Amino acid sequence: MSRSRPEFFRPWPQSGRSRPEVVILGVPGREQVLQELQRLRPIIASRADIAAIDLEFSYDFTDKDHDLVIVLGGDGSILQAARQMGENQIPVLGVNCGKLGFLAALSPNQFLDVWPEVCCGGFEIVSHLMLRATLTRDGEVLGSHLGLNEAAILGGPPYQILSIDMFVDGQLATTYRCDGLIISTPIGSTAHNLSAGGPILHRTLDAFAISPISPHTLTYRPVVDSADRIIELTVAVPNESTSIVVDGRVLGRIEAGDRVEVRRSDHAFWMLNVPGQNDYRTLRDKLGWGGNTLPKK
Repeated sequence: MSRSRPEFFRPWPQSGRSRPEVVILGVPGREQVLQELQRLRPIIASRADIAAIDLEFSYDFTDKDHDLVIVLGGDGSILQAARQMGENQIPVLGVNCGKLGFLAALSPNQFLDVWPEVCCGGFEIVSHLMLRATLTRDGEVLGSHLGLNEAAILGGPPYQILSIDMFVDGQLATTYRCDGLIISTPIGSTAHNLSAGGPILHRTLDAFAISPISPHTLTYRPVVDSADRIIELTVAVPNESTSIVVDGRVLGRIEAGDRVEVRRSDHAFWMLNVPGQNDYRTLRDKLGWGGNTLPKK
């Protein structure tokens, strides 16, 4: 039986305050972030109450009911913000002060244009699937991480091919012979999963992408399955540093007999839906998916 899930779209804000209450997060020590914070802060404060400014990713979101988190940085900063909020996910609006900005869709100048409309409730917020990865040894939980992008088993030195058994809802699905395995959310499908030859998923699709890294057999192909599935992984003979990694953080080193479980998180990641932005436009603009290799005139 599948668990209840939040709706994909809902209006913003919902607190009923006369002015939104926001938190500003930014990459520590980055000059461009500091410059944009100085420029944007008075504009933000003109229409919203700033509860906190955190340039160390150390603010405690426990039991907070802020309306919005404004993230100054790139996609890595948004991943860090999701990690920092943990089980108290608050809607996010990303302002791109990095390079790619796949998730942080607004430039600082675009933010200035849309901020009045944001504060008037002109935007919806969109739900995005998150996952929960848990490492168990001899029946004891060694660790559990919330992930927005992916959970990945990575081989590590001495870089021998791994045999990874995958169980889906308790039944053996297959045994992969590969360098590693990625289980990706739709948001994470354009990250490590894409580099490994995995499929691109629409951000609101309720599914996981399962992609082997450098599989030893041509019949191993990426698989897309419902996010209501419970996926369990074991590695028969792990390398010395074979690990389960969630959004770039090592959850733990895997030993023979360990079990990794990946399932839908009870918590969703919420982002403000920026009018005029969509997945296909982002693919064209950010990842060069236009099919035209000629420079623009």
